[in-house]
Amino acid sequence: MAGADKPNVITTRWWWVRHAPVRNDGGNIYGQSDLACDTSDTYVFNAVAKVLPRNAVWYSSNLMRTHQTAEAIWAAGFPRPASMTREADLAEQNLGRWQGMNRAQFIASRPVGSSWFADINEPAPGGESFMDLYNRARRTIDRINAEAAGRDVIAVAHGGTIKAALGLALDGQLEKALSFDIDNCSITRLDHFANPERTVWRLPMVNQQPWIADDAHAEMHQPAGPEVKKLA
Repeated sequence: MAGADKPNVITTRWWWVRHAPVRNDGGNIYGQSDLACDTSDTYVFNAVAKVLPRNAVWYSSNLMRTHQTAEAIWAAGFPRPASMTREADLAEQNLGRWQGMNRAQFIASRPVGSSWFADINEPAPGGESFMDLYNRARRTIDRINAEAAGRDVIAVAHGGTIKAALGLALDGQLEKALSFDIDNCSITRLDHFANPERTVWRLPMVNQQPWIADDAHAEMHQPAGPEVKKLA
């Protein structure tokens, strides 16, 4: 089942957008904390708005930073959809008592080479494991695949949620999914093919950053020095 040109194949195209950067976290882990994001970089949103498909159905998580990011895309010239469905199951991992802890100190305390806050099955104290996030995201993705079959789906979500979606597309290989970087405002495209016999996924692009086509702007956005990668 190679694609939409095959008979009886329904292609549903997912366009995942990670929310804009959170600046007011104080260097701390925020997880499901409902913090605002910085949508002031109009150059970035103009580039994102040009890439996303028109006539798509829109979804977001229930956290404000995804709604603010969607608003910034629409303000950049993308036609505002009639509605955007907010899905709590697409929220970032609930990191429990780790939320509010200093991010750099926490990451330094984890095993060298860790690509996430903890092992897949290790729940945060008072929160979730990545597997919990994967399971709730998967059931919602499966439901939307049925509801919006054959459509373009734009989902404004979080780094962890998008990695969970990658894990689903990689047939449950969550460790491999966690090895991907998902930058703020980046676009990840996952295509779902279905016919009566089987379903498969294709990964046309991961972590695309359309604004870096402008070399001068890309150079301006290079970090001045070492920084801690914000997972959530």
